[in-house]
Amino acid sequence: MNDADRLRHDPAMRWIVGGKAARDRAASPSQMGRFETQWLAAPANLSALSDLSGQWIDIVHGRRPPKGIVLDMDSSVSPTHGEQEDSVWNGHYACTCYHPLFVFNQFGDLERCTLRPGNVHSADGWVSVLKPVIVRYQGKVLRIYFRADAAFAMPGVYECLEAERIKYAIRLPANQVLQNRIGYLLKRPVGRPPNEVRRYYANFTYQAASWTKPRRVIAKVEWHPGELYPRVGFIVTNMSRPAERVVAFYNKRGTCEQWIKEGKGAIKWTRLSCRTFAANAVRLQLHALAYNLGNFLRTLATPEPIKDWSLTSLKEKLIKIGAKVVSHGRYVVFQMAEVAIPRQMFQEILRLIAELRPQPPPAPA
Repeated sequence: MNDADRLRHDPAMRWIVGGKAARDRAASPSQMGRFETQWLAAPANLSALSDLSGQWIDIVHGRRPPKGIVLDMDSSVSPTHGEQEDSVWNGHYACTCYHPLFVFNQFGDLERCTLRPGNVHSADGWVSVLKPVIVRYQGKVLRIYFRADAAFAMPGVYECLEAERIKYAIRLPANQVLQNRIGYLLKRPVGRPPNEVRRYYANFTYQAASWTKPRRVIAKVEWHPGELYPRVGFIVTNMSRPAERVVAFYNKRGTCEQWIKEGKGAIKWTRLSCRTFAANAVRLQLHALAYNLGNFLRTLATPEPIKDWSLTSLKEKLIKIGAKVVSHGRYVVFQMAEVAIPRQMFQEILRLIAELRPQPPPAPA
């Protein structure tokens, strides 16, 4: 909204919007404000907006069908600096904030998200976020996997995933019973410690008091040079892979945290400054759509030399660059500045985008 008055006159933006904007100017800040805080904030519209990211991802998967899907769930913090509705102090993050919840797939696409008050538990409302994603993929892919940190180590999560035949690896908080099961690995090895990290794994079944049945638990113990005590981690899983492979699979969950950082840095989805909670929930969903558009560009339409660019790099070097718009009677020319992206790479990006368009139906015989 802060840039709406400037962008409504921007030539490139007006041509992208099309319609009356191409000839005159785009919507005013007051019109954009009403659209965001009144129309989109209506319950039916907000619900449809929350489903839109998943619908876009389904279209992308139609062009790039995956055999399996890996879902990563995590929460994050969106600090607030005003009197926003349901903005509450969070002792863990030590700030007044919102506490949104996200689900990503292995391609970095944001499957679904929701805005929550700042003082809720990290896993609060997980069913309403995860269930629609699972339903979308049922019958479409061969395998679904799930990863999450210790905040989601709850019997309800395990039982839901097992009922849906989803393989999972979830961090398990340590306790004295688990520590006792691997006591033999917690004793400092005899001899001079080497200069490299020593890793040990353990496999056993475990049943907490709140669980209805025993489950497989994997322990990883690391002895680091110069450290007196080992680093210990536990993972509860229903996967049959060897312990080392389960740990390696779980460790890739860290990319989810990287995607959240990209959303904060490149998309600025922590800018939730509307007064009402519903309007801020709308703004988060709009940011989610912007993030997915950027990630689709990165995964589907970038040449090999820039395949690994972050969303921030794509935004600063490909999108937010100088250009000259030349209007003719029948066409418009965008003369782009060759700052970080040479002409040949622009052409390759446009070619990749053109290939994403659906093929026209064959002409009748």
